Amino acid sequence: MTSTAAPRPTAATREFAMRFTSTPRGARLARRLVSHRLNDWGHLYTSDTNETLTLIAAELTANAVHHGHVPGRDLHLRLTELTEPTPETYRIEVTDTRAERRPHTTPGTPDTESGRGLLLVAALADDWGCAPRLDGDPGKTVWATASCHAQPSPPPPDITQK
Repeated sequence: MTSTAAPRPTAATREFAMRFTSTPRGARLARRLVSHRLNDWGHLYTSDTNETLTLIAAELTANAVHHGHVPGRDLHLRLTELTEPTPETYRIEVTDTRAERRPHTTPGTPDTESGRGLLLVAALADDWGCAPRLDGDPGKTVWATASCHAQPSPPPPDITQK
């Protein structure tokens, strides 16, 4: 984990950004819209790229709801396709309004139901970190970058065979 924000990308080809309610429903909607946007960008729902980035977005938004929730304040999600450092690199940023709670990767005991989300992010992402919000408002941004490569679409099934 990097403790500061990686520089905001300047070589972005595509971007999706939206504000969501800081609720489980908002986190679920954010996850679904990331998956839909990736599908629109050519990464099919069942592709490794779509599944990996959707899982990272799900963990970051769930953490923002669970640990960064401030009543009446929303979370912000940004998905950016970058051309640097390599093509097919994606950055996911989730911003909440609670600055005093920093993310940590200490898992709970084996029988606890939570505490492993950022371990998944660390395993799936090339890099991730947390930094104060860039716009000067209270809160923090947790971000992750992942390099994913386009996969060829599988051929459609041959339905004429018997």
